[in-house]
Amino acid sequence: MILQDILLPEFIKVNIEAEDKDNAFEELVSYYCKADKSKSYNEILDAIVTREAKMSTGIHRGVAVPHGKTTAVKKLRGVLGISQKGVQYDALDGEPVYLLFMIISPVEDSGDHLRLLKHLSALVEIPQFKTELQAQKDAQSAFNVIQKFEEMFFAEDVVL
Repeated sequence: MILQDILLPEFIKVNIEAEDKDNAFEELVSYYCKADKSKSYNEILDAIVTREAKMSTGIHRGVAVPHGKTTAVKKLRGVLGISQKGVQYDALDGEPVYLLFMIISPVEDSGDHLRLLKHLSALVEIPQFKTELQAQKDAQSAFNVIQKFEEMFFAEDVVL
């Protein structure tokens, strides 16, 4: 499971408006539900908020990976939010986040969920990945950046 499998252009929102974590969650879940024609807004939001209450998912200089498991989805799903001004997130480093990778998984699907989180963690360690992704002005361009870096990542024979 790789990002480009779940973060298709219709699941990428450039220039999110939220200025804080709670509003970002609401904005991204709403965006996901609209793009996926899902009526499970409350269930998905609850899964994300419940997981976040355990520990901040603001993980790495400007990146957050809010995630949760719910019966509201049948397969691994996600949405990417890109902020130009930064979102106050209560991140572990105290800094705002600019890239929010929201991952939503079925309750029974721990394997793919963990593999995707591991893969994403490796990608955000690449400074150019974050810089190029944040600079994009539309969803298709952001998707192209994800594809480019995943192709480079897998070309190096990195085992997930």
